[in-house]
Amino acid sequence: MTAKPAHTHKKKMEEKRKMAGLFRHIAAALLFLLTAASTAGASTYYASDPNLGSARVVFQLNHGDIEFGFFPHVAPKTVEHIFKLVQLGCYNTNHFFRVDKGFVAQVADVMGGRKAPMNKEQEQQAEKSIVGEFSTVKHVRGILSMGRYSDPDSASSSFSILLGDAPHLDGQYAVFGRVTKGDDTLRKLERLPTHKEGIFVMPIERIEILSTYYYDIDVESCEAEKSILKRRLSESASEVERWRRKCFA
Repeated sequence: MTAKPAHTHKKKMEEKRKMAGLFRHIAAALLFLLTAASTAGASTYYASDPNLGSARVVFQLNHGDIEFGFFPHVAPKTVEHIFKLVQLGCYNTNHFFRVDKGFVAQVADVMGGRKAPMNKEQEQQAEKSIVGEFSTVKHVRGILSMGRYSDPDSASSSFSILLGDAPHLDGQYAVFGRVTKGDDTLRKLERLPTHKEGIFVMPIERIEILSTYYYDIDVESCEAEKSILKRRLSESASEVERWRRKCFA
């Protein structure tokens, strides 16, 4: 049997390395697209809800993330106020002071719940009270509802995430959004040890909001980027096919 020349073997090996590199490129691109599609699907889980807008907020806790969207047509003043607090970073280092399994997980008022001191702009926004925007939207699991005192117009920055259905709250507290991702995190919170102080069921450990961020699911640039990536993926697939035919012909 005649041995193949060394330079031919070297060339073949180089072609295989290039082909492997292209496959890795395609695999990475596919993974990115699948992740993007999965994220988009999760972000629009409640897309059929006509009340839900396109803005999303993410609270990053020491037990996982919770993402929620707003109902701008149901409670416009409340949504504007809470979103402004998020944009100013007011909820960073705040915490959930109440976790009542099957009922609510409640975020503390930022004026007293944060660890970090507030700047002047944050204080001015946090001190505002919002008129009670009560609606017919039902209090069911995942709904966001403003906390308040006996005065119906005393809501400020504390709000609850419903952990179950609570029809006795309907029409009494302002509903302004709902959770879109992170029910697994809520279930983790419900499993934490608690103690009771008066009417409140409170976690023994501090459930901290480490940081927050926001984005819009309708931003066109995201779609443009995915379109470019799909085109590059198609081009790479064509190149791999050319290499495959050349190497194995």
